[in-house]
Amino acid sequence: MNEAQRHIVTIDSGGERLDRALAAAVPSLTRSRVKALIESRRVSLADGGTVVEEPSRKVKTGERFIIDIPPPEPAEPEPQAIALDILHEDDDLLVLNKPAGLVVHPAPGNPDNTLVNALLAHCGDSLSGIGGVRRPGIVHRLDKDTSGVMVVAKNDVTHHALSKLFAAHDLTRIYQALVWGAPKEKRGTIDAAIARHPVDRKRMAVRTTSGKRAVTDYWLEKRFGPPLQPVASLMGAKLHTGRTHQVRVHLAHIGCPVVGDPVYGRRRNSTGPGSLTSFGRQALHAAILEFRHPRTGREMTFASELPQDMARLVAELNGVK
Repeated sequence: MNEAQRHIVTIDSGGERLDRALAAAVPSLTRSRVKALIESRRVSLADGGTVVEEPSRKVKTGERFIIDIPPPEPAEPEPQAIALDILHEDDDLLVLNKPAGLVVHPAPGNPDNTLVNALLAHCGDSLSGIGGVRRPGIVHRLDKDTSGVMVVAKNDVTHHALSKLFAAHDLTRIYQALVWGAPKEKRGTIDAAIARHPVDRKRMAVRTTSGKRAVTDYWLEKRFGPPLQPVASLMGAKLHTGRTHQVRVHLAHIGCPVVGDPVYGRRRNSTGPGSLTSFGRQALHAAILEFRHPRTGREMTFASELPQDMARLVAELNGVK
């Protein structure tokens, strides 16, 4: 997709959300891509030209919509020689182990020294441009202070294919987290919708009357401290949906906030080591990523061990009685 494209779509059956209906009508577009196009005022009614700005708008049978798709934007950030821990690379994609503290793409307050800058230096002009000026090749992201496995698209075809996998949740993402306390059950499923916090719009929150469905499987890997009053635990979490801050919000929701989380954690009086209360970031790690390669169809699994700071804390907690 090197030039601007226009699609005219006629709705065959009514009642669906606009973003879902248009994504079904134009298979080359993911629902998230359609939603972004709607929100950027690139979707309009064919009859009258009225711009449609609400992705959840219900469509009517026979309605016709125009979708204007801009060409991929060139990457503007400067290449910067930043070391990357690359787990796999081929002509289509790159899988890496992102360190904590590395921002994924330029944004206000972080104009450079990001993963994108490093990728531009490593890959040159081969990154997919679909992510836009600030996010070439970026299909998904990890928070600045979350470490672990990420996949990056090196061309537009791969970017489209990977985006569809993430939109359909047709891949496996497993995290490890050090949390305060321990869950009541050794394993379980959290099925709780997530939306913006009603007061603090920078935070997400579990909402019972609004929000998007979010599902996380969790399990206890190890408790630390007294059996009846554990100081902390190492937990695993598998995502079935991909909401913003999902693991952090859901674990806090069941009373086990991630250690070091400045947004969803809370201070506790702990008998554990001082390094537990002073841990400088959220102790969250994207440990496993599994997906089917878009070109070869081969199932691929990538795993990353706990980073040194989390591993040191686990070793220290192993000595807590």
